[in-house]
Amino acid sequence: MENRESESDARHFAPPGFDVPIPHSPFPIPGSMPYSHLNDYPAEIRERAARVRLACFDVDGTLTDGRLIYDSEGRELKCFHVQDGQGLALLRRFGVAVHFVTARGGLIAAQRAAELGATAHGDVADKLACVGEIAAGLGLTLDQVAFMGDDLADLRVLPHVGLSVAPANAHPWVRERVHWRTVARGGEGAARELCDLLLGAQGHAEQALAGALG
Repeated sequence: MENRESESDARHFAPPGFDVPIPHSPFPIPGSMPYSHLNDYPAEIRERAARVRLACFDVDGTLTDGRLIYDSEGRELKCFHVQDGQGLALLRRFGVAVHFVTARGGLIAAQRAAELGATAHGDVADKLACVGEIAAGLGLTLDQVAFMGDDLADLRVLPHVGLSVAPANAHPWVRERVHWRTVARGGEGAARELCDLLLGAQGHAEQALAGALG
């Protein structure tokens, strides 16, 4: 029988470009073991996730696939993943603050954040200073913050938070400097993976699932 914890550790500490997928249990049925795949994550990651009260996300390349699309009139378009949105909404429901922190401006990220009841911070030159101010305003320390980002602008903040995360397709310089990398790519469910981890580590996953099952 495979050792799931060892396989998770191998994926977590794999060098850039050599991801080992995290195994997941079959979809649980009523009466089965609670959120069983949570134990597939290394203990250190579960412990870090359990402390998080503020989840911050870069936008381009993290909540989107990183492509910048312009229509014929020069208006910028972005695509967000609906499963990410569901996860972000669940975080807020269970008491985790959600903020978007992006170096780019524009109304699209602000509109998406507003739809989810989150807060967007645009044109951010220093993400560490921005996240520090957000955390201080909520009475939190950086150890209680999770940040997900994919490129150089995020390296200023990632080493300083309690849980740093990169999507699977993040730049290698970022991937090798975070606590954990998702299996999904940016804009394709990566944020939902982090949301699910936080919900599971904090004991909310079963309640969220029960609410969906009715």
